[in-house]
Amino acid sequence: MSARVSIRDVAARAKVSLATVSNVLNRPEVVATATRERVLAAIEELGFVRNESARQLRSGRPRAIGLVVLDVSNPFFTDVARGVEEAASEAGHAVILCNSAGSATREARHVELLAEQRVHGVLITPATNSLEAVDGLRRRGVSVVLLDHPARLEDTCSVAVDDRTGGELAVTHLLAEGHERVVMVNGPAHVHQAAERHRGAVDAVLRAGRDPELLETIVMPTLDVASGLRAGEQLLARPVRPTAVFCANDLLALGALQALVRGGARVPEEVAIVGYDDIDFAAAAAVPLTSVRQPRHLIGRTAAQLVLAEADTSRDHEHHHVVFTPELVVRESSRGPRRRRTASRR
Repeated sequence: MSARVSIRDVAARAKVSLATVSNVLNRPEVVATATRERVLAAIEELGFVRNESARQLRSGRPRAIGLVVLDVSNPFFTDVARGVEEAASEAGHAVILCNSAGSATREARHVELLAEQRVHGVLITPATNSLEAVDGLRRRGVSVVLLDHPARLEDTCSVAVDDRTGGELAVTHLLAEGHERVVMVNGPAHVHQAAERHRGAVDAVLRAGRDPELLETIVMPTLDVASGLRAGEQLLARPVRPTAVFCANDLLALGALQALVRGGARVPEEVAIVGYDDIDFAAAAAVPLTSVRQPRHLIGRTAAQLVLAEADTSRDHEHHHVVFTPELVVRESSRGPRRRRTASRR
């Protein structure tokens, strides 16, 4: 019923002009108090809801930004989205959340829809390294910020974490704990974050003066708990298991941890595990998970501020490339024999 009520109906009920109703909706301070109250009463009685989309098209001032992420079920992106929403809300904007699920085809559909909606700007974690979606938005004059992707494009802001350093932190820690057989459970090579974390892991092995073949890699099709479970089951089936596992994100690590513990492997006594992202579930795991922490909320907030700043300024906008440094949070899942002996003497 309310969707069919028009501004003309409100004007007729309040016995005022269309211009007066418009002023009450957009510039209430210019309308006399008694008249304003009469119009508001008519709006309430009729159940009038303004057509915000039409209003924005007329004014040329869209009040939403788009957010395209790789996996909306991953708590990492949930926390990033919270940071985006917080900054957008403070600026009077809503957020349209889209999930590409790592598919370039789905990503393209989402980008097309957001462009048609004339959003204020788009934050995107690209599904591939081709950045075709970013190029398409740029050609249409849409402000874009690369999210969780450090590509240094001259005409595009970006916010990311130094994933190569993060991968190096994780494996350096495992080597320092005395592990000789390390396996990395990783995602597809076309996922930028997975590729960079693997490069960092190799850096750690080389920096330690070890043979790069010390680091074996298991590539899973997806970066989720189900893939982690399958990877853990594969490791359990081996006659000689690795003594340490570095997973490209916490979901993989939590799945691997579950499979190993369920299969009778003792963590960390027999197999140490390190994850990446430090989502809230990491500390709450049955064996608290060592993880490489990213400032998830700050990543989202910073990216939203950058895209709004670009959309609200002239063509002279200065593009920024923000790269945060990750940190290793050591918990029970990766304590080697040396660390456990030290802890037992305290």
